[in-house]
Amino acid sequence: MTQAAAAAVLSLARALPARAAWRSAAVALAVAAAGLPAQAQLFKDDEARKAVIDLRARVTQTEEAAKARDAEITAQLTSLNAQLVEQIGVLKRSMLELNNQLEAMRAEVARLRGSDETLARDVAELQRRSRDIGQTLDDRLRRLEPVKVTIDGREFSVDQEERKTFDDAMAVMRGGDFDRAAASLTNFQRRYAGSPYTNQVRFWLGNALYGKRDYKGAIDAFRAFVAGAPDHPRAPEALLALANSQAETKDNRGARATLQELIKTYPTSEAAQAGRDRLATLPAR
Repeated sequence: MTQAAAAAVLSLARALPARAAWRSAAVALAVAAAGLPAQAQLFKDDEARKAVIDLRARVTQTEEAAKARDAEITAQLTSLNAQLVEQIGVLKRSMLELNNQLEAMRAEVARLRGSDETLARDVAELQRRSRDIGQTLDDRLRRLEPVKVTIDGREFSVDQEERKTFDDAMAVMRGGDFDRAAASLTNFQRRYAGSPYTNQVRFWLGNALYGKRDYKGAIDAFRAFVAGAPDHPRAPEALLALANSQAETKDNRGARATLQELIKTYPTSEAAQAGRDRLATLPAR
């Protein structure tokens, strides 16, 4: 190979892509060609051209193979990139769905917490109402529980409301409001028929009626008292009040008969002594 051919080979090697290992091989070939013995220069130019053409063909073939490999690698990278993009899209959608589920769970937890708070308030309110109802029931039961009272030296069991009604009526009587006292005692008789307070109610009703000048009503009340409790300590006093009521109605004959009954039945009582004095002052008719 001539020096001109070697130079051509070297020029061709430099023109090859830098990445090809063929550049180094071509350079080495050019250097080797330049250092051949002088007898190698006797080859004909056509052989040199043939060698160059062959080298070019090989270089071209190698470059095309490299390009094909690059294209294959590029296609693989493109496919991998597409797959990666798709997987990233799937991952994003999964993350978005997961985030939506998380938000839904948070909302559900908040709702449940709100429900728990509402339930706790409802339970507390029910407990409060239950306590109030229990207290009210206890109070009512206590009011319904009978209490022991002593009436005319004897012990009885009466309802608390019954005792209160009687005490209230007597408080009005002691206040001197005979109209209200008579109404309260009359109401007591209707409400508590057969009460242990009956005798006292009849006696004080007679006095209240007498105090309001309802003498006929007083006569009925005192007669009912004496008839129902002839052995009562206040029976003599009731007969005396009955006689006075009769005298107020101008029934002197009835008054004298009642006073005589008083003196005869309860001769040693203070009411009998007062009856004797009153009998002495009554007209004969």
